[in-house]
Amino acid sequence: MRNSIKKSLLLILFLTSTNLNLKSQVTNRILFIFDDSYSMYAPWSSNVKIDVAKKVMGEFLDSLKNEPNLEVALRCYGHTTFFQPDRNCKDTKLEVPFAPVKTNSQKIKDRIKKLEPMGTTPIAYSLGECTADFTPCSNCRNIVILITDGIEECGGNPCQVSIEMQKKGIFLKPFVIGVGLDVKFADVFGCMGKFYDVSNEANFKDVLKLVITEAITQTTIQVDLLDITKKPTETAVNMTFYEAGTNKIKYNYVHTINVKGNPDTLVLDPDLKYDLYVHTVPPVEKKNISIVRGKHNTIPLDAPQGFLKLDLSGPIGKNFPATVIRKINEENTLLVQEFGKTEKLIVGKYDLEILTLPRIKMKGVEIKEGATNSITIPTAGTAYVKKLGTGHGSIYTDDGKNVEWVYNLNSTLVNEIIYLQPGKYKVVFRYGNLTETIRTIERNFEIKSNTTSNIQLY
Repeated sequence: MRNSIKKSLLLILFLTSTNLNLKSQVTNRILFIFDDSYSMYAPWSSNVKIDVAKKVMGEFLDSLKNEPNLEVALRCYGHTTFFQPDRNCKDTKLEVPFAPVKTNSQKIKDRIKKLEPMGTTPIAYSLGECTADFTPCSNCRNIVILITDGIEECGGNPCQVSIEMQKKGIFLKPFVIGVGLDVKFADVFGCMGKFYDVSNEANFKDVLKLVITEAITQTTIQVDLLDITKKPTETAVNMTFYEAGTNKIKYNYVHTINVKGNPDTLVLDPDLKYDLYVHTVPPVEKKNISIVRGKHNTIPLDAPQGFLKLDLSGPIGKNFPATVIRKINEENTLLVQEFGKTEKLIVGKYDLEILTLPRIKMKGVEIKEGATNSITIPTAGTAYVKKLGTGHGSIYTDDGKNVEWVYNLNSTLVNEIIYLQPGKYKVVFRYGNLTETIRTIERNFEIKSNTTSNIQLY
């Protein structure tokens, strides 16, 4: 009796568990809305747009055949009525209804092969017609992927239609893939869905893979560039994702804070590991990053930054100096900064070598988070060295106590202009045709900012 009860309980538990698992297996339904308007005949990449799109879509559908819990369907527009003399703004049709990808991928490929671009671009109307395409389903995620080479041509409002459909729960925020579109259209489609710009055939394949990764696995990431208080407030810096352990670049992005004040969401291939290189000064990096499939991943990096501003006491002319910036007590050059500019640096201390004559060296210049360290040096003056002929000589600083070399005169020039920092100097010179050391000429002179000093070597 007890064994019978025990077996019954185990059976109930097994059936309950099985039922819960079945309910938890969400079916992803992807409706491809395919642009077959006349503009798809335009040359692009290795062929014309329509032929490239057919080829890439065919290969992509083959890659999805073994994806579990996935159904696909195809709606086209601009493919039944020639766009002249009048536009048919209802030229859209569900060509292949939803069915599992294993059986439907070939049907969609066959239908796409037969398409011939003919008509106009009724995007808003096509989106509105999707209501009937997504038949009732209690455990489905409805996804739209729009592939288009143009914007709305029938006076509709795709953004408004998309928002209304999302509010009604017809589909999630659509993915929009722009085939050979100008980047300026990102804003046009941005209100309608998540826009991806496709610039060539290889890029098209990568974008489709990324879209499916986000649509099906819901795998996303954000890069948190942390300030000194460990908050992700740093932004507006380039970052490169490499395939881990290689020099193979996978993605290049400019870090962005979105309208909600959070680091923007990205989609990476979850099947790879990555080395992340953030192009701050100096750069920060994180190696061997794994992406957890089906989750939102956060990648934190310490990147607190401040600003270094370089100014001259007078006007910045054509001959302003540059500044070599290094980490304190290190030899490698991090950045060469021009005067009149402000650069962003990781918080810390730096050594500056200002390429004036003579050079100005500053050690341990501190950069604090969110603050600007402003450094101002005097504007140079001009030394106009006049000679009667060519010869050999040099310019030295001379403060009455120490003499230090600054610059070798050009032995091929008769007259020479040199830009020097304000101060007291000495020039020592001998004409090339004079072979006696005692014929050396020596002149002392002073340089002031924004003034010219004439030095006559005769």
